[in-house]
Amino acid sequence: MSEDLQETIRQNAKGPAKASGDAGSVEQHALKDQIEADRYLASKEAAKSKHRGLIFNKIVPPGAA
Repeated sequence: MSEDLQETIRQNAKGPAKASGDAGSVEQHALKDQIEADRYLASKEAAKSKHRGLIFNKIVPPGAA
């Protein structure tokens, strides 16, 4: 899902923010809002991860019993 959103953001950044024609006009969400939505969705995916980016290890110095 995030790959599709990233591609959509890339395409929207290349195109105009507003377009109008005989059928009417179209305006996209601001690029800042699209990037923020991508960050939000990425953080939700990261929160689903089993390790969540943290690994805890117990360190025992040599000779300690």
